[in-house]
Amino acid sequence: MLNCAVVGATGYTGAELVKILLRHPRVNLVALTTRQVTSIPLQNLIPGISKKNSLEVRKFSFPEIQQKADVVFLALPHTEAMDLSAKFLRVGKIVIDLSADFRLRSSAVYEKWYGVKHQAKRLLPKAVYGLPELYRDKIRKADLIANPGCYPTAACLGIAPLVKDGLVELDSIVVDAKSGVTGAGKKLNPATQFCEVDENFYAYKVGRHQHTPEMEQVLSEAAGTDVRLTFVPHLLPLRRGILATIYLKKRAGVRASKVRESFEQAYGDEPFVRVLPDGEFPTLQKVQETNFCEIGFTSDPGSDTLIVVTAIDNLVKGASGQAVQNLNVRAGFPEEEGLLR
Repeated sequence: MLNCAVVGATGYTGAELVKILLRHPRVNLVALTTRQVTSIPLQNLIPGISKKNSLEVRKFSFPEIQQKADVVFLALPHTEAMDLSAKFLRVGKIVIDLSADFRLRSSAVYEKWYGVKHQAKRLLPKAVYGLPELYRDKIRKADLIANPGCYPTAACLGIAPLVKDGLVELDSIVVDAKSGVTGAGKKLNPATQFCEVDENFYAYKVGRHQHTPEMEQVLSEAAGTDVRLTFVPHLLPLRRGILATIYLKKRAGVRASKVRESFEQAYGDEPFVRVLPDGEFPTLQKVQETNFCEIGFTSDPGSDTLIVVTAIDNLVKGASGQAVQNLNVRAGFPEEEGLLR
């Protein structure tokens, strides 16, 4: 059994992570933390668990986690995981960080998009981007795993094989993505209150969303050259899920059969990516509360435009499920453990 701690267990991603780890056959949860002074019975946070479960979410204690845990999941807001990651790594823990603090390889890019100085620059070269479908071999050896953002997961899985295989023009990529409200986190925000979201739909952070450089970094590495894209996020009046519609320009002579071959070669053996048959496209209902990403695509018959549609659950494949998938890869467990019902 692997002893695991979740720092920040009361947020949306933290609570989702706890749910998954509770059913993982090779994990023992030894510490769940909160900023609150008063302990919270886990049954109050996650209704439906066994009455025999006596776990509590307690005020954070570094010595307790140092003593008890092998792996530490950090489910903290962006900019708050840098210092803790360094401390846990110094005492020999494996750290899986669900924030953005180690996703970007350049501290200057991080500081530009997140507006704070990076306090652990020396760790950036050691961090491995935790998208198993693209970085599995590196994840197997990593002690600091930077769990990807939800939008980049949905977008990059739909684009990476195409840029890697040279099937699309690299200056043509447009990502039009829609997310459920849990993607904004639990922090009080007037824009995500019920009366603002219900029966409403709107774009936000147009041209300035912090996931943009993360997507460009991953796709540039896949393509072997610089990639820039246009990304427009939208907020859906629902709790969870991301649907991304991606527009790309095919290179001359590229046929739909070549696109399918690219996706099948990339994901044919992947446990959590489903490439749909011709004429079928993802829906949120089929991926909600799962760790799956579904991909459908078509070519616009009147142009050279390729349209790729992907869908994930932002809290599972876009965050906590992917973190457990990374744990399984790093620990040498079967990748599906804890993630299939």
